Amino acid sequence: MRRLTEFDQLADPTFSAAVIDWQRQHGRHALPWQNTTDAYRIWLSEIMLQQTQVAAVLTYYARFLERFPTLHSLAEAPSEDVMALWSGLGYYTRARNLHACARRVVAEYGGVFPSDPAQLADLPGIGRSTAAAISAFSSGTRAAILDGNVKRVFARVFGIDQYPGIKPVEDALWRRAEALLPHAGIERYTQGLMDLGATLCMRSSPDCARCPLQPRCVAFATGRTAELPVRKPKKTNPEKRAAMLVVIDRGQVLLEQRADSGIWGGLLSLPEVDGHAAFDAAMPDALAAAGRFGAVEEVQALLPLVHVFTHYKLHIHPHRIVLEQRAGAEAGYVWWDLNDIGNAPLPAPVKKLLLQLAAPSLFTAGV
Repeated sequence: MRRLTEFDQLADPTFSAAVIDWQRQHGRHALPWQNTTDAYRIWLSEIMLQQTQVAAVLTYYARFLERFPTLHSLAEAPSEDVMALWSGLGYYTRARNLHACARRVVAEYGGVFPSDPAQLADLPGIGRSTAAAISAFSSGTRAAILDGNVKRVFARVFGIDQYPGIKPVEDALWRRAEALLPHAGIERYTQGLMDLGATLCMRSSPDCARCPLQPRCVAFATGRTAELPVRKPKKTNPEKRAAMLVVIDRGQVLLEQRADSGIWGGLLSLPEVDGHAAFDAAMPDALAAAGRFGAVEEVQALLPLVHVFTHYKLHIHPHRIVLEQRAGAEAGYVWWDLNDIGNAPLPAPVKKLLLQLAAPSLFTAGV
C-alpha cells in the first residue's frame, strides 16, 4: 500500500472545482487584458498590477498600449519615454524592469515570450507567481500562482495562523498551491483565485456570504476573518527630510536626472541640496545652494509636503528660486517648460507641486 505524501494530503479537486465554477458565473471577464493569449498584453498587465489596484492600472494600461502596441516598440523606445508614461503609477523599479525585460525578450527570444515559467521567472521584474500567471493565461501551462491575494485566501480558508511572509510558511503555501492545481481549466482557476482575493476575500470587510469557499473556510468558521492572514509585525518607519530647489527662469523649471537605481530611479526631479537627510538635520541654505545655477533674484520657501514610501516618510521642503540670469547648463540637468510639465517623467509629489506652480495665477512678472 502506497504511503500518502504531503502532496496527496494537500490535494483536493473539489477546491479547484469550486473556484472554477464560481469564476465562470461571477468572476471578472471584461478586463482589457482578458480574453486574449497575447503574452505581451498579459505580461504588461501583470507587471502593472503588482502592488497596484485594477482601477489605477486601467488608464496606464491603455496609454501604454497606445504608445507601445507591440513588444518591439517598447523595447526600441527611449527609457525616458517609458518612465514618463509610468510617472504616477509608483514603484518605479517595475518600469525599469519592464523596459529591460522587453529588450531581453527581443534579444534572446526573438520578441516572443517563452512559455516555460522557469524561463519567464529569469527575466527582469518577473517573479515565480507572475511567471506562472503569464504562462497560464498565454499558454495554458499548469503552474501555481501565489500573490498577495492568493496568500490571503489560503490563509483564511486553511486557517494558517502565522505571517505568510516567513519563508517556512511561504514554502508551505507554495506546496499547497501546487497540490491544489486542477488538471483542466487552469486559466479560469488562476483567474478565479485572483478574482476571489480582489472582490470577495478582501483585507477589510470580506464578503463571506458570496464566497464559494465559505463552507470550507476555517477563518469564517472560527470568526477569525479579521485576524487572518496574520499581519506583518509592525516597525516604526523613519522620517527624513529633503530640501528641493524649484529653480525657475523664463517659464522653465530646472530638473535633475536621477540615477537609474535608488529612490525615483530613472526619473527627472527637482535638484536636492543634500539628498534625503535625517529628519532632525539642519535645513541647508537654499540661496547658497541655488547660486550654482545662476544669479538669484528671489527665494521663497513654499509649503512643505509629505510623501510616504514603503520604508520611510519624506518631508519635502521646496524653495522657489527665481533667477536673474541662468548659468551654463550642467550635465545631468535639463530646463523644462512649465506649461508642459504634465508630460515630464517626474515622481508623483514633484509633479503635483510643479503643476500647482504652473497655474497661470501663480506666475509673476519675473518668471
